Amino acid sequence: MPNSDPNDFDVIVIGAGHAGCEAALAAARLGRRVALVTLSAEHIAHLPCNPSIGGIGKGQLVREIDALGGAMGCVADQTALQIKKLNHSKGPAVQALRAQVDKIYYPRAMRAIIEAAPGLELIIGEAAEVTTRQGVVSGVILNGSRRLTAAAVVLTAGTFLRGSLTIGPKTWPGGRMGEIAAAPLAASLQALGLETGRFQTATPPRVRRDSVDFTAVRAEPGSAEPLHFSFISGPSQPLQLPCHLTHTTPETHDVIRRNIMASPIKSGAVGAHGPRNCPSIDRKVINFPEKESHPVFIEPESLESAELYLQGLTTAMPEPLQEAIIRTVPGLEKAIITRPGYAVSYDYLPPCQLGPDLQAKTVPGLFAAGQVNGTTGYEEAAAQGLLAGLNAARWTAGEPPITIGRDQAYIGVMVDDLVTQGVAEPYRVYTSRAEFRLLLRSDNADQRLTPLAIELGLADATRRQRFASRQAAIKVLEQTLAATKLRPSASLNARLAEHGGGPITQGASLAELLRRPGISLADLSGWTPVLDAFEDDVKVTATVDIKYAGYVKREVARVARHQRQEGKPIPADLDYHQLRGISFEARERLTLVRPLSLGQASRVSGVSPADVSILMVHLERIDAKHGA
Repeated sequence: MPNSDPNDFDVIVIGAGHAGCEAALAAARLGRRVALVTLSAEHIAHLPCNPSIGGIGKGQLVREIDALGGAMGCVADQTALQIKKLNHSKGPAVQALRAQVDKIYYPRAMRAIIEAAPGLELIIGEAAEVTTRQGVVSGVILNGSRRLTAAAVVLTAGTFLRGSLTIGPKTWPGGRMGEIAAAPLAASLQALGLETGRFQTATPPRVRRDSVDFTAVRAEPGSAEPLHFSFISGPSQPLQLPCHLTHTTPETHDVIRRNIMASPIKSGAVGAHGPRNCPSIDRKVINFPEKESHPVFIEPESLESAELYLQGLTTAMPEPLQEAIIRTVPGLEKAIITRPGYAVSYDYLPPCQLGPDLQAKTVPGLFAAGQVNGTTGYEEAAAQGLLAGLNAARWTAGEPPITIGRDQAYIGVMVDDLVTQGVAEPYRVYTSRAEFRLLLRSDNADQRLTPLAIELGLADATRRQRFASRQAAIKVLEQTLAATKLRPSASLNARLAEHGGGPITQGASLAELLRRPGISLADLSGWTPVLDAFEDDVKVTATVDIKYAGYVKREVARVARHQRQEGKPIPADLDYHQLRGISFEARERLTLVRPLSLGQASRVSGVSPADVSILMVHLERIDAKHGA
């Protein structure tokens, strides 16, 4: 019989940012009754910083979210103002999509999905306290005394935990500009015994479109070919509005140097660590005094807005100085600021307190995802949210948690990095973090993860059908390439020579020709019409499967060795302080992290290879004692 109590849920998600949306949708897709608590319905899936989705590493995450049934990829495709493929000339392991999306339409589209999801209720209010019963999560109390009950709570509070905003010498409470901070909720988490740290991030000023001199900057168009994040969106061509590129000048840097004590990072008004990949312009001038210029991308925010985003000019200096800085940049000499840049400092939960299912080790039933775990970026947040929502739903049904390995997905790399090594600064995904990145490509995310989504119930009928048809098409294309042969001819050998290859003297299959350096599937398509019937995304995956088959085989062998170490479990109650021979630092870190396997233990910061060897000997003794 359906639950009729309006305050009783299976899962409560606190915060409706990118992590919260994916968490709530994942739990609802598994049939749970879900409450998504947010301060404002207008700010669901808000894009407070750059309205872009994807990028190197991040684009792979978006494809993985989509492959697992998430919403981010579809919404990005629907609302893209521009989309392009990055690292187009490099190998497939580091190629990724990046889209400039509409800052107004993206949240609207995500809100429509949230409001249409069966079993998902949107609740407008402030979560003030996470409640427990006998140490296990029991629900949430809203500011106003409404009490919601649930067996699982997913914390996705972004930058709101004791958030404070800074411009120049002024600092005031806030989670984002114009929104209140979540001070009571932060106190509630500390009362539960959770440790908190402090990070900061910042955003640049926005300027009016009609105040920019576009004749003085370089247009940066999107890619010519139709591109899409979602495996179920299909090829489409967005508007492809141009972004523009300019650079700071020595005059820009001189203005900053002369006024550097007005910078909050120099005055001490902002003291927490910020994201290294996206430093403020004042930080760049301090750290790189030898550089005469830094790139500035002028990017559209929405079809309904005249504001432009200045990527590369992040700062929280006083407003008059922001204007002085901007007006030294070519194309921005007469730019009018519509909103100043600012910094936000906030509490986060050091993620070593979480397990690989993103559940707090000391508070059963409490899951956390997104910036509260010390990460930065919409994509990192959404990926964690999906995993946390999935595991929260399984927790309520008494089902075992789902963990994703480093060899399965960038999601697995990120979560393992977080819970095993912790963070000293806001964490961002990079392709360099993945040791098996040739297997974790953007094009094959569905092959890696959609079977899991189908097994768990995250994939709807449309996704299941699309997955089956795409895999069948890839197989047919690969068979076609192996079976179709071209006969030697003067014209064919001339074409091969143009691509730096030698002639053929007997028939060669298209697959054999494709393995040659410098030969692409597009080249083969121009030589024979047999390939015209296949979609571009099918061609991409088939090309990599054939062209890089040898490298992939070696990578698979490396994964097998990796899995043997990952498969060596460590008893949950192992007393590391009783182990002789390992360093004191290793004992402390292993006790804190509580790794589940020998492989995870080897990645714990402060644990040396010698410590791992001693631990392995100890585990073998335990196995021998128990006859394993």
